[in-house]
Parts: sequence; structure tokens; C-alpha cells
Amino acid sequence: MGDCVFEILCRGYLCARGEKTVGQLHHDTIQMVKATSQAKFADKLLPLLTEEELAYYRRGKNAHVHAVPKSATPAEYAKATGLEALFGALYLAGKTQRLNELFKAVMEDQEGLNHGI
Repeated sequence: MGDCVFEILCRGYLCARGEKTVGQLHHDTIQMVKATSQAKFADKLLPLLTEEELAYYRRGKNAHVHAVPKSATPAEYAKATGLEALFGALYLAGKTQRLNELFKAVMEDQEGLNHGI
């Protein structure tokens, strides 16, 4: 669930930023939702999280994984899984305002980075 929530937020963010081709939007979205990027986003969000949110993050991060993608380290994949768990939990709890605040905090740090976005 959390991976879908995070991806739709990324796609909405990219679409709102300006005109790009469908292919460019897809490429930029993939760059944002890959485990290595999500791990960096998680590192930036950790200081902003409440205890309850940290619990969601830790539960996802500590979940047993059967396989890690070749493009990420196990540590990066764990952080990415934690981030997705957090976003999914906030969405399911109806805490969309907080979800948007956290996403906005991540995207403010993204401005000017070399992601092509």
C-alpha cells in the first residue's frame, strides 16, 4: 500500500511542476521511488517523525525480506521499506494532512538536486 501512496504523490508532484512528456514523467518517477532514493528520503524524515510514526517506520524497516534488488544495499532497502510502511500507515489512518507535510518536507530538499526533476 505504501509504495502506491508514495508513487502517486511523486507522480502528482512531477505533473504539477510543469510540462514533460509521459516518458520523462515516468523516468523521473522511477528515479524517485527506487530504494536508494527512498532511503535518502527516510534519512531526511526521521528527525521529523513522532513516536507513533517512528513505530510504523521501524515495523516496516525490520520486516523480513526475501530478496533485495541489485540496485540497493540491504540497509537502503530496509529504509525504503520503512518509508513505504510509514506512508501506507498514514494513508490508511486517514492522516492525509500529515502525509502531505512529510512528503512536502522531502520534496523541499529535492529542489535543485540532480534527479532531472
